Amino acid sequence: MRIFSLKGKTALVTGANTGIGRSIARCMAEAGAEVICAGRSSCEDTVAEIEKGGGKARSLHLDLSDPMAGGKIFEQEGPIDILVNNAGIIRRADAVDYTEADWDDVMDVNLKAVFFMCQAFARAAFARGAGGAIVNIASLLSFQGGIRVPAYTASKHGVAGLTRLLANEWAAKGINVNAIAPGYIATNNTEALRNDPDRARAILDRIPAGRWGEPDDIGGTAVYLTSPAAKYVHGAFLNVDGGWLAR
Repeated sequence: MRIFSLKGKTALVTGANTGIGRSIARCMAEAGAEVICAGRSSCEDTVAEIEKGGGKARSLHLDLSDPMAGGKIFEQEGPIDILVNNAGIIRRADAVDYTEADWDDVMDVNLKAVFFMCQAFARAAFARGAGGAIVNIASLLSFQGGIRVPAYTASKHGVAGLTRLLANEWAAKGINVNAIAPGYIATNNTEALRNDPDRARAILDRIPAGRWGEPDDIGGTAVYLTSPAAKYVHGAFLNVDGGWLAR
């Protein structure tokens, strides 16, 4: 359906080398977008997968451990219509043992880089008199506290507030800013949880859908939020969590 089409659009997806980011990039390509697959590790496998399916994509090295690294991308890579801030890291430790270095590393990638990527995207869009769409990848821990992930939880609460603020400022200027809050998805970020039998069982027992999510469960949601079907959706959070937050 054309209302869900991204044909003629260019999308930048950060953290597109693996997991959720890779799925979002592929789904957007299937919807017709040309996708810039950005990551600090090579995204060539993602690009190859997209091209094998008949889509258009290219790889971009982007290391957001420097949260200002994306500042020039929107000028250098040509008009970009869609930004998906997916890149993120997690460091686990008891709160009493958490280090300043781990705190700073997580906040730089998960929150500071998100804001400055959004800022650069909007500046470029306004300069050419265009709108666009931003999707920030939040978390269930945008709404809950979690265990042993203080910086991650703080950063994802920050993403929630930032998404709402930017929607307030930019909705009338033609930029849709929304967020997806994935539940427990089978990716490298949740590998430690899935390898802990007690934690894995406790998590699974609470998910009404009865399974861990897959990265593809997120991809279609990102397509929707950046398509014409969501043109009047601003500052929204779509929880893709198998019913976790409804429990």
